[in-house]
Amino acid sequence: MRTLFYFWQHPFSCKVIMALMEKNLLFDLKIEKTWERRTEFLAMNPAGDLPLLVEQDGTTLSNSQVICEYLEEVYPEVNLIGHDPVQRAETRRLINWFDRKFNKEVTENLVGEKLMKAILNMGEPHGPSVRAGRANIHYHLDYIGFLVERREWLAGDFFSLADIAAASHLCAVDYLGDVPWEQHEIARGWYEKIRSRNGFAELFNEQVPDFDPSTISYVKTAS
Repeated sequence: MRTLFYFWQHPFSCKVIMALMEKNLLFDLKIEKTWERRTEFLAMNPAGDLPLLVEQDGTTLSNSQVICEYLEEVYPEVNLIGHDPVQRAETRRLINWFDRKFNKEVTENLVGEKLMKAILNMGEPHGPSVRAGRANIHYHLDYIGFLVERREWLAGDFFSLADIAAASHLCAVDYLGDVPWEQHEIARGWYEKIRSRNGFAELFNEQVPDFDPSTISYVKTAS
């Protein structure tokens, strides 16, 4: 059985989980607390980050996009990237948008400050960062709305890794209650379509043990 090393509400791990599920591939999940710097894990992935996929034959792959591109090549029956060069380019452009731009402007400011700081006992969230994340997310939700008004899915008329990347980041932010869905109904409709696919609802409802998002909803104004 292939094994995916991941962490709760980690967008890049969620991205690979969703890709595996869409391709109907069996896998086991194993929690990895990367800050513990386990020797066995570092031997498999010297970068020490997540996700990490270990295939049935022992093949080891790290980096969410590397893993997803590998899955596309080895298990092509379910196509998640596009059937021609233009489709594939657009899918990759949007993956980059969410894995880099959204991650920097929203995920790091909200999930990094509110969830990971709490897990690692690193003190209170940084107020200005949280406010920046909450402000920035409107731009991205508007962009999602713009795209799905013109297409069935983000990259075109097919469900793709672009949708998966976007939903993976939003899933983590939504867990914290920081997605203003009521102001972005078109994006919300797109997100709900994804939640209803292939058992994704269970993944999206995943809880982080010993963590209550409501306990950190108040953010001090001091920097």
